Amino acid sequence: MTKKIKLRSLLIGGFFTLLFVVLIAKVYWIQVVEASWLLEGAEKKWETDRVIAPVRGTIMDRNDKALAVEATAYTVALNPKIIDGYHIAEEIVQGLAGILKESDETKPALVNKIRDRATKMKPDGTDFAVSVEIRNEGWKIDKEKADQVRAFITTLQTKLNKSAKTNVGISILEEKKRYYPGESLASHILGYTNKEGEAALGLELKLNDTLKGVPGMLSYEKDGKGVELPDAKVDFKPAEDGNNVRLTIDKNIQFYLESALAKVNDKWHPKSLTAIAVDPQTMEILGMANTPTFNPNTYWNIKDQADFKNGAVASRYEPGSTFKLVTLAGAVEEGVFNPAEMYQSGQIQVADRVLHDHNYVGWGKISFLDGLKRSSNVAFVKLGLEKLTEAKFRNYITKFGFEEKTNIDMPNEVSGLVDMKYKPEIATATYGQGKVVVTAIQQTAAYAAIANGGKLMWPHIVKDIVDPKTGKTIQSFPPKVVRQVVSEKTANLVSGYLEQVVSDQEIGTGKLAYMEGYRIAGKTGTANLVRPGEKTYSPNTWVISFIGYAPVENPKILVTLIADQPDLGGNYHLGGQVLAPAFKEIVGESLQYMGVASSKQTQMIAKEANKLTVPNLADATAESAKATAKESGLSLEVFGKGAKVVEQFPKAGTEILSAQRIYVAMQSVDEMPLPNLVGRSLRDAVEACSFFKVDCKTSGEGYVSEQTAAGDGEGRNVTLQLKPLSEKSAGTDAQNASSTPVPAPKGKLEDQRTAGKKTP
Repeated sequence: MTKKIKLRSLLIGGFFTLLFVVLIAKVYWIQVVEASWLLEGAEKKWETDRVIAPVRGTIMDRNDKALAVEATAYTVALNPKIIDGYHIAEEIVQGLAGILKESDETKPALVNKIRDRATKMKPDGTDFAVSVEIRNEGWKIDKEKADQVRAFITTLQTKLNKSAKTNVGISILEEKKRYYPGESLASHILGYTNKEGEAALGLELKLNDTLKGVPGMLSYEKDGKGVELPDAKVDFKPAEDGNNVRLTIDKNIQFYLESALAKVNDKWHPKSLTAIAVDPQTMEILGMANTPTFNPNTYWNIKDQADFKNGAVASRYEPGSTFKLVTLAGAVEEGVFNPAEMYQSGQIQVADRVLHDHNYVGWGKISFLDGLKRSSNVAFVKLGLEKLTEAKFRNYITKFGFEEKTNIDMPNEVSGLVDMKYKPEIATATYGQGKVVVTAIQQTAAYAAIANGGKLMWPHIVKDIVDPKTGKTIQSFPPKVVRQVVSEKTANLVSGYLEQVVSDQEIGTGKLAYMEGYRIAGKTGTANLVRPGEKTYSPNTWVISFIGYAPVENPKILVTLIADQPDLGGNYHLGGQVLAPAFKEIVGESLQYMGVASSKQTQMIAKEANKLTVPNLADATAESAKATAKESGLSLEVFGKGAKVVEQFPKAGTEILSAQRIYVAMQSVDEMPLPNLVGRSLRDAVEACSFFKVDCKTSGEGYVSEQTAAGDGEGRNVTLQLKPLSEKSAGTDAQNASSTPVPAPKGKLEDQRTAGKKTP
């Protein structure tokens, strides 16, 4: 028995001794052998690292108006476990689908998606998930939709008799997204960043390194529950925000371009449209637009990837007659263009081919200048092949930059392609068809070289890189001259010839682009297309173009417009009607916006620049007042009955412009009605209202076309409807008949027939 007890004690003691040895060995292994590795792992668990995202730089127009900015966004997330507990899954599905749907057509698919998210299980299938985002429809939504979701959450809380703090299974996460306040405005220039914040297209991609900034980091020690430890080590590296980018484009001119293209698109339904507006003196891009277009805020809705293509820099086309600029400029520079020289239009033989004018039969024997105005192909074959010669013609193509990229600071630029081998190919190239294809930006730069005095300039769209904190310019991109392609004298002569293409209202192909008050130079183009899979030109498919600039004497804006395959109903003669109205609209609005006065405005300004002093007409007779005003060079109007002047406007001694009127009353103005102001300018009408102490309200612009009176005594007022001069003149008689004078106070009304006679 004693031996058994001793053996048992020995075994137990041996077991505990072995256990102690193993424990000591394990402690040694942990404390010594693996100490550094475990300590490193522990520190990682103790420390929390958080990446601090930088703010992406803003893209602005030349006047610092935002085109692309960082904005607050909201993401909708669901908690299926809570939703199941309240048994409201289907109610949430239908409610969120109604808020987040893109359209009624997309709602059924969205309902199924949200139902799948609202009932989602954990990967192991043991329980419901606790956080599921609704992508893409509920991902980075705007504040308006987020507010609708919040209102829906409140409705559910009320229905469940829960407090406003109760989580009903829907949460809204706040984060950042890229926002484009102009929506589709300048979309092909800007491109977009996707929902992950990655630059994907346009300048967003091209300038990503400049815009994106550098992320920061916050690191601190925590306990097992994730709470920061007292006196913990904290490492903080601030984020470096991205730099802002100021572009050369003008948001207003960009709007003019896109608005005009929308009208062309609605009327002519082309396959695509491209527009470029530049300052020809510097080749700064003022605007660039394409159709079809897209909204970078909702880029995922685009079904055809071709809609993302910026045709201004990434598409080639046969230019047609706009390319005649190269032939013309070369011929003028070489002294072989005689505008008065005669030639036989219609057709010309080149090797084994017969080339025709666009009307085939021509216009008989005409001058080369008329050939330019009529856009005669034969004239330019003669100029390019016979007078300029092949070698020099090729040289001018190269000098104008058509064999290389312009190196514009935008992504995806392609080069033109010049591949002339045989004489007929060179002949057709003189008028922009055949083995010469170009880009819109190449054409724009070439025309700008003529507009600015012969200098081919580097086209660019980035003006400055700007520090977002200080607003100071970090880097600027000034204009660059690539080379002098023709002399200033040649450029001026060519501008004069191109002006006649527009100003000649009888035969000029660009006559529909004529604008009264501004000198316009321009050239039309109509190029046949070779359809895919075919080897010959289609007789009923064209690319229509127009390139022009204004004012000729000091060009401020140059606009290139291209319409690919507009619906002309088989009649190419309609080609001139496609783009000319758009050109006039864009250039007219832009020049007014830039403050470039028309010739009429300049004459008015010059006339009004002569200031005169108003004489004192108090107590003068009507005849004496008229004589004094005439002697002073002023226009006088006399109102009322009486022996002497009792009131005048403006007061004596006031300095006014010679075009302004002065008014005198032979009796108190309180006793007289406001005269008929139809036909008066806004300024004249307002001055008259002031003189007669009548409150004046206006609507419209131009000249008074209608006036409506109301009130009496001190409450007299009149509403004046204004219209442009062209609209006003059409119905002046009827408007005069219907206009209502503002009555004088009751009991003092002057005979309206008398007042009418005194109203000029």
